[in-house]
Amino acid sequence: MSSLEQEIHEIGRRAKSASRRLAGLSPAQKNDILLAMADELVARAPELLEANARDLARAEEGGLGQAATDRLRLTEKRIAEMAEGVRQIVSLNDPVGEILRAWTRPNGIRISKIRTPIGVIGIIYESRPNVTSDAAVLCLKTGNAVILRGGSEALASNLAIAEALQAGGARAGLPDGAVQLIPTTDREAVKIMARMDQFMDLIIPRGGHALIEAVVSQARMPVIKHYDGICHIYVDKEAPLEMARDIAINAKCQRPGVCNAMETLLVHRDAAPAFFALAAPAFRGQHVEFRADPAAFSLLAALAYEPLRAADETSWKTEYLDLIASVRVVDSLEQAIEHIERFGSHHSDAIITANPETAERFLAAVDSATVYWNASTRFTDGGEFGFGAEIGISTDKLHARGPMALEELTSYKYLIRGEGQTR
Repeated sequence: MSSLEQEIHEIGRRAKSASRRLAGLSPAQKNDILLAMADELVARAPELLEANARDLARAEEGGLGQAATDRLRLTEKRIAEMAEGVRQIVSLNDPVGEILRAWTRPNGIRISKIRTPIGVIGIIYESRPNVTSDAAVLCLKTGNAVILRGGSEALASNLAIAEALQAGGARAGLPDGAVQLIPTTDREAVKIMARMDQFMDLIIPRGGHALIEAVVSQARMPVIKHYDGICHIYVDKEAPLEMARDIAINAKCQRPGVCNAMETLLVHRDAAPAFFALAAPAFRGQHVEFRADPAAFSLLAALAYEPLRAADETSWKTEYLDLIASVRVVDSLEQAIEHIERFGSHHSDAIITANPETAERFLAAVDSATVYWNASTRFTDGGEFGFGAEIGISTDKLHARGPMALEELTSYKYLIRGEGQTR
């Protein structure tokens, strides 16, 4: 066993031990720990900013882009917002111990099904430093120990945040090892985590396709995946055109670099001429580049739309995360559904129509985590759904699907109470 594997296995052992103690904490005890964590983040703001400055210096040397650098940057305001996010978790209902169902058998045995913590959760992510805090406190609220492995560009920031959370929480009774971060950028660490089923009960990869495939191919424990967000808006032949324009603009342009942004626009042939004439100026004003099939290309070219390129087979499978959208004219609702099934990622898809029967057919037939009628796909978010914070958007069908919040970070067990019954 290598020294790295020994180090990560020790992290796993500590997390496993902590998870057993966490499971016995009351909601009030967990909330006290969370509040102490929030206070510690604020108290350690100078240390967090110093660590973040080291990450930013490395990012500048490495030529990290401006948008990625901004996501990496911590400020006093962002640290205060991070702490406030922890306090908001305190106000959310604790799902652990909730009775999902209870019944009594004819022999008098009483059975109840209750929510329980999962145990130890590993989270691998390539994102902003605040994800370290969000992931840790969501797991803690549900009685789970967490092992975090962040992106290499934010290592110093993530370590400082994890240390602040563990130190602050410890003063209020947080078990040692409940919040740990893998202190290396070595990619071998991901493989070791994926094979560590003796210590870890679930692993959640959040990042690019290559990362998720690497975890899935090696994991010995259940994996909840957050795959591509190839989201569709379908403008039906009976769509209110101004509504369709506004929703499509919002879904593509409000924040194009996120997983619930529209990547493909499908328009019914009967609605296409009028819709493009209405919507093209708005898309042009947002500098959206269209990659169009022949029918859409012809209609948009007649409107002198720019920038405009011909779509190819890869266009329909691409998550652009940019002000680029694929666009196709379809002949029917069925063809739109077929396109979504063939090229979509089962994340978020929407129909715009005034016909309730057509809408219900779309809602029933599209097999995605979230399916919309006359609303933007940008609402696929734990906060927007009223869940509070989220750990990610699952495109799996088991054990969680869609925005993953507190309930999705629990399992369940059966409690059976008898009075001497034997079988």
